[in-house]
Amino acid sequence: MEILLVEDEPSVISLIERGLKGENHSISVAMDGYTGLKMAGLNSYDLIILDVMLPGMNGLEICKNIRKTNKDVPILILSALNQTEDIVEAFNRDADDYLTKPFKLDELRARINRQSRKVRQQTVTSNTITVDNLVMDRDSKNVQREGKSVILTATEYRLLEYLMVNKNRILSRVDILEEVWGIDFNMSTNVVDVYVNYLRKKIDYPTEKKLIHTVIGMGYILRNEN
Repeated sequence: MEILLVEDEPSVISLIERGLKGENHSISVAMDGYTGLKMAGLNSYDLIILDVMLPGMNGLEICKNIRKTNKDVPILILSALNQTEDIVEAFNRDADDYLTKPFKLDELRARINRQSRKVRQQTVTSNTITVDNLVMDRDSKNVQREGKSVILTATEYRLLEYLMVNKNRILSRVDILEEVWGIDFNMSTNVVDVYVNYLRKKIDYPTEKKLIHTVIGMGYILRNEN
């Protein structure tokens, strides 16, 4: 997942970064409220983790402001405030979850994984898939990038759909071959690399922000460039 962590305690930041290392999460950090709100508005995240007591603007105000323009991104409040009224207030601001400090990494991982499953399920069941400014309407089979239509062949469309449904997940060439071309397809072919290159020419090369990335030795991932 692409995670925004808004937290001003270096020890907590380090703990979370180390604790989530190796789980394919990408963590961006803001150490004050105004920076966190700005980053949340400029970038597309799969999860936002907010401390409450922050320099500049507290986490509940950030949550309230995010919800004015983004109703869908999961928001997890991570705070030392553990009174019932504090938790209720967070949910009244439309937070999705609340975890009190000190916390155990296993519980944080479990809560993040739960939100990840919810995000994937929402993506799979929705007729429209959106990653940053790339939008796919699965009813009309229309794809747009930055508001401009992208013309794809049937195979290019299936490949892009698989990448978008599994956004922020590393997909091996074998995974892609089995899903897009079928399990009996010749596994020694380089057709995946060829078609990824076709997609890049249509999706990424006309824009400054790249979404399709190569993970050396592992496969491909579709995610925000940052």
